Amino acid sequence: MTRLALERHQVWVYLLAIALGLGVGSLWPAAGPALEALLWPTLAVLLFATFMQVPLLQLGKALRDRRFAAAVVIGNFVVLPLLAWVLVAWLGMLGASPAVRLGVLLVLLVPCTDWFITFSQLSGGDVPRAMAVTPLNLVLQLLLLPAYLWLMGDATTLVSFHLATLAPALLVVVVPLAGAAVAQRTFKTHPKADAVREALAWTPVPLLAVVVFLIAGAQVSTVWQGLHVLPQVVPVFVVFLVAAALVAKALARWLALPAAQGRTLAFSLGTRNSFVVLPFALALPAGWEATAVVVVVQSLVELLGMAVYLWWVPRRLFVGSAETD
Repeated sequence: MTRLALERHQVWVYLLAIALGLGVGSLWPAAGPALEALLWPTLAVLLFATFMQVPLLQLGKALRDRRFAAAVVIGNFVVLPLLAWVLVAWLGMLGASPAVRLGVLLVLLVPCTDWFITFSQLSGGDVPRAMAVTPLNLVLQLLLLPAYLWLMGDATTLVSFHLATLAPALLVVVVPLAGAAVAQRTFKTHPKADAVREALAWTPVPLLAVVVFLIAGAQVSTVWQGLHVLPQVVPVFVVFLVAAALVAKALARWLALPAAQGRTLAFSLGTRNSFVVLPFALALPAGWEATAVVVVVQSLVELLGMAVYLWWVPRRLFVGSAETD
């Protein structure tokens, strides 16, 4: 199996991992503490492997193509946050709990920095520009997420974010990020750097499968109880996927982007960075367990949605030559 094939069908790997985790947690509930102890270091390794795929030292490349960079920034950090705010307000009107609304906000406010590149490649998108824009997406989401939550979250949501509670989650994100930056700088000219990066590119899918297995096994009762959120959040995530593609189409037309760049833009807007926000969701205090369930559900809905995108985006939204300019 090729890496592209693995990434294209990864949703089935995660569903199997969740089923196995629920089975283990139900049959051996005493294993819960051990599984939870393994969760945080596994998350850290996953994030390190993910950040190693982001050209952290090449932020300037994203700004060379100003039209494409503008489309990415406007879409991911202006239009889609406003859409997320509207969707969360809609959930509030439907009676969704603060934990559910927070999960939706967390995961919809952060654009993807990894597997959208794979889907861009599969759809005939502009892979070099996809790779160039990833550090810009990562830096902006880390800087803007606290401001978005402060603006869009209600009082109950903000109270849940105590620095002492979230400090471990912050370390799980910052330490792998710093480690990846140091590793990229250290091995920048090493003859085996590309081979190491290629080997690490195989690891996010199996590592995320281990993470969701550990979550399901360690918090089996929470997962079962959290199934009631599916009718609330799945339609929201489907609406987001459809709207993101249409926003990409509008921005590409406005900025006169070629078809290949439009496809890449669609996958950038349609995919979210659940890896980065999952530690924060897991670190929330008791009573907020549904937040992590929402984040996991979004990633599964997104991956199924990408199967539709791979047909819809190149054949209906951005028809034309896949050549880049």
